[in-house]
Amino acid sequence: MADAIEKTLFAAADKMRGAMDPGEYKHVALGLIFLRYVSAAFEAKREEFAKDDLIDLEDPEEYAAENVFWVPEKARWSRLAAIAKANDIGVQVDDAMREIEKTNPTLKDALPKVYGKPDLDRSIVTGLIEMFTNLHLHGTRSDFDLIGRIYEYFISEFATSEGKRGGEFYTPRSIVSVLVEMMEPTHGRVYDPCCGSGGFFVQSEKFITAHKGRVDDIAVYGQERNPATFRLARMNLAIRGIFGDIRWNPEGTLLKNAFPDERFDFILANPPFNISDWNGAQLREDHRWKPFGTPPVGNANFAWMAHIHHHLSANGIGGVVMANGSMSSMQSGEGDIRKAMVLQDAVDCMVALPGQLFFGTQIPACLWILAKDKSNGQAAGKKLRDRRGEILFIDARKMGALVEGSRKQKELREFEIQKIADTYHAWRGEMGADAYQDEAGFCKSADLHEIDRHNYVLTPGRYVGAGAAEEDGEPFVEKFDRLLGELREQFAEGRRLEAEIEAKLGALV
Repeated sequence: MADAIEKTLFAAADKMRGAMDPGEYKHVALGLIFLRYVSAAFEAKREEFAKDDLIDLEDPEEYAAENVFWVPEKARWSRLAAIAKANDIGVQVDDAMREIEKTNPTLKDALPKVYGKPDLDRSIVTGLIEMFTNLHLHGTRSDFDLIGRIYEYFISEFATSEGKRGGEFYTPRSIVSVLVEMMEPTHGRVYDPCCGSGGFFVQSEKFITAHKGRVDDIAVYGQERNPATFRLARMNLAIRGIFGDIRWNPEGTLLKNAFPDERFDFILANPPFNISDWNGAQLREDHRWKPFGTPPVGNANFAWMAHIHHHLSANGIGGVVMANGSMSSMQSGEGDIRKAMVLQDAVDCMVALPGQLFFGTQIPACLWILAKDKSNGQAAGKKLRDRRGEILFIDARKMGALVEGSRKQKELREFEIQKIADTYHAWRGEMGADAYQDEAGFCKSADLHEIDRHNYVLTPGRYVGAGAAEEDGEPFVEKFDRLLGELREQFAEGRRLEAEIEAKLGALV
């Protein structure tokens, strides 16, 4: 649950938005939050340096050595706050963004310059500057943590406002949390092939901090196709003090891989579901498909999973948020690819998620946990048990609760996230974890014989059985509306697929 200050600030900012599209407004608000952060960090470090006569306060390299961005005088928040009501305040903010990029190469092309646009109401920029000025910061660690939380909360609220479009740049926090808690990325190289606004990296940093680790023990890598989303990620990571190799890749990860020769210890990803325009026809002979088979031209789901598995290090592990159809589809050779992944021990765990976790859609998704080597994997430097020939199935569809103030969107609660993660850790045989036991209706460790009997369909519900019946507490009217909404979405998806098939068949004539 967000602290009162985050909620209050967003409510005020949203009121200022007026009729402006939230997709455009988010860049205005988030850019100013970032500017407020870098100025506060710079001023705090400058005050600290002023106590040392040997330090040149005007040397940008002194600040860079402390991982603090140099802020030119023209771009400092105190100056912008003093001229917030000026007619050209938008142009002044754009100039400030350019000055910061010019003196900090790691921020090149990362900051928005949208404030001087003729169609942007000057009062919006003025109001946001005045609001963030009243956020009194003193350069403490807790201040910077607060700015990070505000930025993250604003992103999540904008994603909610944008519905399905919001899912393109933000993965709901509870989904990110369950993957991070399961995988425990405390060291090594962490990669996201479609990083959006950088949520998986931020949650990894939080996990490390919560477990008394060192953020410097991980190196982050990512690529993102959308330039505006790429900028959100760069600012998000900078606010958190995370410096990684994040690249803008306009041609897309699958077509033009930005890290072709790299291998990673942890890969976390929420790729776009069921995309058909992924240039599959150009990639028929790509070496990434070799182990499991060539993905169908009309659906990139298994292309993403092959890409992720390909980039795992010798003991690497990958967590992928994927469309439910990936667990059972037999179309276009997908069943054969899934079978090959199982027989080659590429799949460690499958998790069925509840519906309503995503913005703007009630259709549920699933998690695939992939492993490079199930015979000698490691966690926290300790060897895991040999899991070859087995897959853990977790059915979490009954978990989750409605987000406060929403009748449509759910989230996994902390104790539910912990139960999923603890079950996976126990099954892997991690040191300090409880002994694993199957739980009817929730989890089952299945061997290859059982999976073969199910024709390599990996839907957890087929394996875990039925648990004890219990009342879910959801009022009938709300449940009826929800299920009707799900049915309508599935009908719409069916019509879309039917039209796509007809178009492709027509192209053959």
